[in-house]
Amino acid sequence: MALAGCAKDTGGGGSNAGGGNGPCRLSAPPAGAPAAPTSATTQQMPPPNASAMRVGVAFDIGGRGDASFNDASVAGLDRAKADMGLGETKELDAGAGEPEDAKQTRLRQLAREGFNPVIAVGYAYADALKLVAPEFPGTKFAIIDEQVDGMPNVTPLVFAEEQGSFLAGVVAAHKSKNCHIGFVGGVQTPLIQKFEAGFAAGAKAAAPDIKIENEYLTPAGDFSGFQDPNKGSEVATGQLEAGADVIYHAAGASGKGVFGAVKGAGAQAIGVDSDQYNQPTVAEYKDVIISSMLKRIDLAVYDYIAAVARNDLSTVPKKFDVAIDGVTYSTSGGKIDDLKTTLDAYEAAIAGGRIQVPDKP
Repeated sequence: MALAGCAKDTGGGGSNAGGGNGPCRLSAPPAGAPAAPTSATTQQMPPPNASAMRVGVAFDIGGRGDASFNDASVAGLDRAKADMGLGETKELDAGAGEPEDAKQTRLRQLAREGFNPVIAVGYAYADALKLVAPEFPGTKFAIIDEQVDGMPNVTPLVFAEEQGSFLAGVVAAHKSKNCHIGFVGGVQTPLIQKFEAGFAAGAKAAAPDIKIENEYLTPAGDFSGFQDPNKGSEVATGQLEAGADVIYHAAGASGKGVFGAVKGAGAQAIGVDSDQYNQPTVAEYKDVIISSMLKRIDLAVYDYIAAVARNDLSTVPKKFDVAIDGVTYSTSGGKIDDLKTTLDAYEAAIAGGRIQVPDKP
């Protein structure tokens, strides 16, 4: 079973035709018994001793406490401390609107202070890392969300975001009361478009006639879209007023504004990256968060630290996808317990290659 249909982005707000006339006409889920995802290789080994390691982390915009992308990396770091006795760590924050060389400065600071490895949280560090990593050949670097090739001391930690977002689309289609849903992206980049493409494909697989609103907070190059809750609220409000009643965001800290608008409208939301139902900084909105697309950045960070501790980076997966539980969905709050069998069937079909999820709108 191959699926290529996905939502059309019009540059501002956009929508697919159809839907909006009551609950969706739902398709049957894929046939076949779901198989449990296989854990990443390093998860199957006893935790190594990392007490002598000093790990540096350069955060993306929003930093610790964003309830999303950065906090997912923090969870991996904290688990490494608990399981492996990880020694000293240092975290450096990014600033909204900062110059490009600020990223270089952070990476150089961590490397010069002897932190090894250094983890760059986010694709925005790609250009800086290409300059800094060759300056410190004895330091191991990792970058989340960017495939950096030809640099022996850099390990990419990349994900199949479109696969996890497909599952979020299935959730939205099943939970929408009027077959009309929305997607709010933070910054219009190829990475975030993977979320949009997968979400639309999953929604269309579950409900071919569904209507989908799409909008990005800022264009490529303007990273403020990941840290503007007011704009997130404004865009989500527009989608809600257009008739959407389930909204999925991939907008970092701006998602707080999306949740606020959804709660004010009595609608439903789907979180991203972390299990946002359980995130303290968005706890006031947990009653409207029906699920989250779990992008296991925590797993990637943990596996990478374990691999460095063992001095064997070959165990780090080339991509964190549904087959190794690298992307999946959350059930906290019990709001989608009735969909677990359906979602597991779709997840198994993706893992087995029976569903090919598009990564471009």
